[in-house]
Amino acid sequence: MSETEVLLVSSGNGPGECRKAVGHLLSWLSYRAEQQGVDLDVVTRDGQHGPASAVVILNGSGAGALARDIVGVVLWRCQSELRPRHRRKNWFVEVFRLPAVPDNVQIDPETVEMQAIRAGGPGGQHQNKTSSAIRARWTNSHGQIYSVVVRDNRSQHQNRSLALGRLAALIAAERAEAEASWRGETWALHGQLQRGEPRRTFEGKRFKEV
Repeated sequence: MSETEVLLVSSGNGPGECRKAVGHLLSWLSYRAEQQGVDLDVVTRDGQHGPASAVVILNGSGAGALARDIVGVVLWRCQSELRPRHRRKNWFVEVFRLPAVPDNVQIDPETVEMQAIRAGGPGGQHQNKTSSAIRARWTNSHGQIYSVVVRDNRSQHQNRSLALGRLAALIAAERAEAEASWRGETWALHGQLQRGEPRRTFEGKRFKEV
């Protein structure tokens, strides 16, 4: 049974090293999602040295399990590359669950760039013999790019239709988070990063889990 999870990955009010940690964590999460056959869509709120936060949507039968596996505090232990003489080596980010995506975005298909690509299944296995997977990109009036990859069906036509829905969901989630942040509802999430027992710990420049 397919599941959908909406997550907020936040550096809170942390320095540039925490934003670098968000970028590393998004790469790690993307790899885990691919290994488990979960589709991952992400839009970042960029800052200096990396994403300050990101809205992530997980789709697939393993989305719930992957979300439960990562929600919470994440610790990255690493000597700062931005401030080599800085004594601090512990950098924190946190992953929160967000409410379900509102269904209030319509996209003109003519404004979406669609590209047929080859995309494999979990772990890179069972590569499609034909380029039936679809990468869809849409750019808003402010230049923000939204992109999804859909590989659910063997049919390009079906995947194109799903891609439009996934793009709309990603845009809606990002807008909802931005509006809630403007009202102060998610500001508390960004600011309340708990530096207690981490859910996961990574070390070094290669962001290796320990």
